[in-house]
Amino acid sequence: MFSYETFYKQQMDLIGRLRQEVEGRFRIADIRPSARGDSVMFVGQLLQDAEAVYRSLGERFRSLGYTLLLRHEGDSDIVVAQRGVLHAVRSNPVVNLVLLLATILTTLFAGAAFADVNAGQVLRTVWNTGDWERLVPVMIAGAPFALTLLFILGVHEMGHYVAARFHGTQVTLPYFIPVPFGLGTFGAFIQLKSPVENRKALFDVGVAGPLAGFVVAVPLMIVGLLQSQVVPMVGEAHLGSSILVRWLVEIFMPHAARQAIDLSPMAIAAWFGLLVTGFNLLPLGQLDGGHITYAALGKAARPLALIVFAGLLVLGMTIWSGWYIWAFFALLTGLGHPEPLNDITPLDGWRKLLALVTFVIFLLVMTPKPF
Repeated sequence: MFSYETFYKQQMDLIGRLRQEVEGRFRIADIRPSARGDSVMFVGQLLQDAEAVYRSLGERFRSLGYTLLLRHEGDSDIVVAQRGVLHAVRSNPVVNLVLLLATILTTLFAGAAFADVNAGQVLRTVWNTGDWERLVPVMIAGAPFALTLLFILGVHEMGHYVAARFHGTQVTLPYFIPVPFGLGTFGAFIQLKSPVENRKALFDVGVAGPLAGFVVAVPLMIVGLLQSQVVPMVGEAHLGSSILVRWLVEIFMPHAARQAIDLSPMAIAAWFGLLVTGFNLLPLGQLDGGHITYAALGKAARPLALIVFAGLLVLGMTIWSGWYIWAFFALLTGLGHPEPLNDITPLDGWRKLLALVTFVIFLLVMTPKPF
């Protein structure tokens, strides 16, 4: 018969085993088991570098059925043994493939529309006649836009994927989001299937996507601008310009005051790629900018996220109502950010410098009124 005394003895034995692993790497000032018995907290000071402690203790804790967490509160370091070992959930790559194929189709038709081809009319004709060859010119017309956009989005997401795998974090392949209107897609995303080990890994995974996408979007924007035409200005511009886009236009497509640029499909796709980069760099919750900001600032990222959230609401009221959508998305996923397993190790100097470079990129590509 199970008794409280038996449970208490088991807990004391387990705490003793965990303590044996911790000692020598950590000066223990206090031990605090949780009331439910699902975790043990060791409070004190690390005797070694946090990364070294995590590497040496992580596997030992897993062998005992616990996940290691490293935290810092006030003047104390904290080693937490959390019951349970997280395992990556297997995903189905067929879903990724189906979504990619669907997004290729929707962006091809969107690109055809930007090339002044009435894809809807062609589809109705094909449906009535069964002549599928009529779709070939539509696909050819839509290819420059679709290939440019999907390449930028794909490189962005693969940047995240490669960085995550480099740090041993399990991650899905990119999920593309097809839509049958507008640009043909709402973008793409990947999903982490295991926790990030420390802030360095979190930073690398967060920053790799925007930087990779930015590096390919800029030259594609230049090529797209060179394919564009200067036309007389009629009414107002349909697409907003970021600082970077204005600079590129002034360099590669200079024009008079009463003239405008009729953007080529490739330029429109690259413009959207840069816009997505700016959106993703917002320092909020689960966006790339949220990962980067938390990695650099830790818990100080929370008040910054609240300020940015309030700013989005103000921009939605005064400049562009679409900012409400991003504010809602940020609120839905949470303005805060989950802590990595090792939340003690800070960023090194090079990553802090790269964080500043990324902030400059954010200022250059952000478009307050995109449409």
